[in-house]
Amino acid sequence: MKLYRYIYLAIAVIILASCESTPKSQPNAIPATPLQKTVTLDQNFKIASGQTIYVPVYSHIYHHNRQEIFELAATLSIRNTDLTNPIIITSVRYYNSEGKLIKQYLERPIQLDALASTDFFINRNDTSGGLGANFIVEWVAQTEISEPIIEAVMIGTDFQQGISFISPGRVIKSQNNDKRSPLK
Repeated sequence: MKLYRYIYLAIAVIILASCESTPKSQPNAIPATPLQKTVTLDQNFKIASGQTIYVPVYSHIYHHNRQEIFELAATLSIRNTDLTNPIIITSVRYYNSEGKLIKQYLERPIQLDALASTDFFINRNDTSGGLGANFIVEWVAQTEISEPIIEAVMIGTDFQQGISFISPGRVIKSQNNDKRSPLK
């Protein structure tokens, strides 16, 4: 009889030991991103190149004959493609469908080192931008550089349905010829 108890106890220990404890996920946890390097542009800063970029963003899209809305999260991605030189992002502004400014993302200009990138996120539940929302991104550099890649990535999932797509930025204004930078 005692032998059976030890066998049952050993089986119970083996079963309990083989059970994995899965860590509880933290639904609101967001991975840390590197701090943005703020810079001050003074009167001596000479602009060799720069652009103003328009980036379309979609907070939602229609489906089922425009009777239902599929909400989307959006990430604005800014990538410095130059191999050796930094760029300065002077402004990132978010506008709604009516052209009204919703949010100014930068208080001060930030520097993106060679091959560095940064991003700005709009939550899926934030529909303040509407279907015709957009970002206006302005950047400058002190040397001629390769143009950065600036695009928005939209993604949405509901139940077993999902959608994702990108929206590339378009140059709407260029700067060059060593003009002085407007202080921001």
